[in-house]
Amino acid sequence: MSDFYCGLWTSILCSAFSVWTLAGGEVLVIGSNLPIVAAPGDDVILPCHLEPTFDVQGLTVEWSKPDLKPDPSDRLSRVEYVHLYRDRKEVPDMKMASYFRRTELFMDDMKHGNISLKILNVSEEDNGRYRCFIPKLQSRVKAAVVELVVDPNHVKTSTAETSLQTQDHQDKTLRNGSLWSSLSSPSCPLLLSLLSLHNSISAFF
Repeated sequence: MSDFYCGLWTSILCSAFSVWTLAGGEVLVIGSNLPIVAAPGDDVILPCHLEPTFDVQGLTVEWSKPDLKPDPSDRLSRVEYVHLYRDRKEVPDMKMASYFRRTELFMDDMKHGNISLKILNVSEEDNGRYRCFIPKLQSRVKAAVVELVVDPNHVKTSTAETSLQTQDHQDKTLRNGSLWSSLSSPSCPLLLSLLSLHNSISAFF
């Protein structure tokens, strides 16, 4: 069974390594594949970050609701933001009125690529998809979408938060399991070599 997992994961990692190499360590915007579920009155964090770590303090960061469109009959209407960060500060003038004084970024963590948005005192009107977008990021993946579900039947918490490092958590879980033990055994030298090479190149970039 160990040899089976070794061969399977070596094949998968080789393919992933090839794709990663072609990307050349490109910085990507990463959101959450799972919806953020909260109760009315909760404070929530919509997770979004950059991988690899990248300082975004000098860039524009836009949080919006992509399903809300400007009124086509009103030529003076404009896209309003849930939160807009520009020139190293929030721009409240272009913010949706319903989110006034209810949103914030983690300013001290932006130098590490954290662009997660905290929304205070959510209600069912806040339900929907949220888009985090860095327009001037030199990347093919400049945006990510996070869905918020405000459920009155959900147990209220002080802060409904999803980890920003979901993938890291999954990796740690894998390492603690028997599968990782079999993959890390000396009988799987090619996989170990690929992992070592990947980590070395990642550190370089």
